[in-house]
Amino acid sequence: MSDQHSFETLAIHAGNTADPLTGAVVPPIYQVSTYKQDGVGGLRGGYEYSRSANPTRTALEENLAALEGGRRGLAFASGLAAEDCLLRTLLTPGDHVVIPNDAYGGTFRLFAKVASRWGVEFSVADTSDVAAVRAAIQPRTKAIWVETPSNPLLGITDIAAVAGVARSAGARLVVDNTFASPYLQQPLALGADVVVHSTTKYMGGHSDVVGGALIVNDPELAEELAYHQNAMGAVAGPFDAWLVLRGIKTLAVRMDRHTENATKVADLLTRHAKVTHVLYPGLPDHPGHEVAAKQMKAFGGMVSFRVAGGESAAVDVCNRAKLFTLGESLGGVESLLEHPGRMTHASAAGSPLEVPADLVRLSVGIENGDDLLADLTQALG
Repeated sequence: MSDQHSFETLAIHAGNTADPLTGAVVPPIYQVSTYKQDGVGGLRGGYEYSRSANPTRTALEENLAALEGGRRGLAFASGLAAEDCLLRTLLTPGDHVVIPNDAYGGTFRLFAKVASRWGVEFSVADTSDVAAVRAAIQPRTKAIWVETPSNPLLGITDIAAVAGVARSAGARLVVDNTFASPYLQQPLALGADVVVHSTTKYMGGHSDVVGGALIVNDPELAEELAYHQNAMGAVAGPFDAWLVLRGIKTLAVRMDRHTENATKVADLLTRHAKVTHVLYPGLPDHPGHEVAAKQMKAFGGMVSFRVAGGESAAVDVCNRAKLFTLGESLGGVESLLEHPGRMTHASAAGSPLEVPADLVRLSVGIENGDDLLADLTQALG
């Protein structure tokens, strides 16, 4: 599939070759563990065992690479499985990573509780401040880790600027693109070395699958990642790969609606007396608004806000919501809300990544926008 096609066309067609046997326009779910060989070592299409490669997963990986403008995509059992593979490919004991002061709690836990026991060190920096990133670099820094927009405070990092810092330091720039999706932002084109996704979120889009992905341009790094993917084994199963591939086909139209609704929600919240602060990069007074407008097609479907009355008031808002479902995760067609301090970011409590106790995070879905506004109004009281 030519990379000259538009995003919407690639989302539907890249990796989705019609089945040569039947002409089926949707790639089959190859629910198989092993493959018949034509003599010892005589593999058909290179397939021998589904941990190493599976045709359904291959279709997804080709699609992911096309959408992010990369040479190679790799699909995993979860976003954290993808991150773990990446860390163990890039790093050895004694190496150092700069991580953001606002990031998914599971990512922080991976560094603080797992990688640190393996001898990997990390420093925390405000990645929206290029000077702070530069100052956090150490002689053994091998990677700079960025989320933009970040989770849950919706911070924005200038990818191109931090890519320059990483190159100067001889480090890799890793960008978690989960909140934006490749429809709104393509970090590789801005200088990133690796793009990370939880495909559970916007890529899958229907809250019915767990998955992760890595996309890269460097062929040598791609081979190293593929080696570790096979050696460690946390691969996406064929049905999960098929679900993500199906979800991606409507990614563009869903992201347009997510953004449209999130813009309405952010506007409502900025005018509500019980809301003290709204965090959404689409707002002109957001500190990262200009950078986001430069590197993103639109501002996405995630909105966070702080509530007057502190933690108890924020929890009350979560408990009173009816149309917004109280639950972890994000990026599905249905709207979700959560209290990050007690839910997705509980593992960051007491650390530099601890989130405000009065914070509520919204994943704005694709329902009727007026219905969502009415539910938030009643939840705020």
